[in-house]
Amino acid sequence: MMSIRALIVDDEQLARTVIRANLSADESIEIIGECDNGFEAFKLINELKPDLVFLDVMMPKVTGFEMLELLENPPVIIFSTAYDEYALKAFEANAADYLLKPYSKARFNEALAKAKLRLVTERAVVSPEQNLSKMERPETLSRIAVRTGGKIDIVSVEKIRYLEAMDDYVKIHTSSGTFLKQHTMKYFESHLPESDFSRIHRSFIVRLKEIARLEQMGKDTHVAILHDKTELQVSRSGYAKLREVLGF
Repeated sequence: MMSIRALIVDDEQLARTVIRANLSADESIEIIGECDNGFEAFKLINELKPDLVFLDVMMPKVTGFEMLELLENPPVIIFSTAYDEYALKAFEANAADYLLKPYSKARFNEALAKAKLRLVTERAVVSPEQNLSKMERPETLSRIAVRTGGKIDIVSVEKIRYLEAMDDYVKIHTSSGTFLKQHTMKYFESHLPESDFSRIHRSFIVRLKEIARLEQMGKDTHVAILHDKTELQVSRSGYAKLREVLGF
């Protein structure tokens, strides 16, 4: 019999109790812990390495999706939430299933069966495409979860001044400091508000309001001078885009 180590993450005690009760008759499931927030979930997943996580979406401070982005090797996920509007996003994140509260025992068992099938497949062949830490989200970002050591910070997009490519990371420059995020510039280019940010170079995305002036450095090269005197290179295509969005 396949043994499955499960973790329950939900900010409601009743919801966690229901999941425990539904799992109690399944001898293949070992519940190794439970918690009520994304910070603790991140810590427990890294420490306990569960096979399966029942995960709520909307929790205080860090959402289920934000927590998943920080994991390097995420487990199989069954989302359990009262919000139906996140179902598409959950499946884009490669979740095994999406339980909409309140759900029946039969519906719970259906989700569990899908998760077991996923685990059988993953144990046979580990696919890098199933890495949730690299998932791309279709909606415009309003905040970004970043990990610094064992700490998780939530960065508001409104505080971002500019972003800088750093090998496999992006350095996020904000009004309160800098943060590293393991994502691509292309991801941020397509997910930051188009009305507020512009890709001015392969290495830079800048908030338009941060630009104090543009200066020509050569025949086809320019530099953007920010209000704090920071200088950012502007490529030919980046300059053309700035001319379009700023109307000069």
